[in-house]
Amino acid sequence: MKHEPPVPSLERAFEVVADLGPLEDHGMTRAGHRRIIPVVGGTITGAFTGAILSGGADWQTVRADGSIEVDGRYSARGVDGSLLYIRAQGVRSGDPAVLEALLRGVDVDPADYYFRAALTLECAAHPELERAVYLASYIREANRVRYVAYRVT
Repeated sequence: MKHEPPVPSLERAFEVVADLGPLEDHGMTRAGHRRIIPVVGGTITGAFTGAILSGGADWQTVRADGSIEVDGRYSARGVDGSLLYIRAQGVRSGDPAVLEALLRGVDVDPADYYFRAALTLECAAHPELERAVYLASYIREANRVRYVAYRVT
């Protein structure tokens, strides 16, 4: 008997609001145009609820076409005291004028740009979070990012 693999779907898991510090533009490095945006706080609600901790960051590489490779790493402390480590790897892309407007902090309709990431979660107190794949859809605001993370079923 031949079996077909299950068709995955998306199940809303949690929402993150991450407050950001000032962008640090490191210029052109051997890895490319490097920018680092500190994560200074925020909230997470849903399958894990708590506060985003200060000390993380988004290590970005700006591609020649203006698209941005996202590599965010930060932690949250749950209402139960547990710690959650989140790593987000993805891409923000779009028309150069739209990307420039986002950089200036202009409120841009998220339908006008692409901002998605794959998330890896680590949480000793909630190992069920580690047993799935998550995708996130983002909105970039002037001083924060918001996203909804979906568990891939």
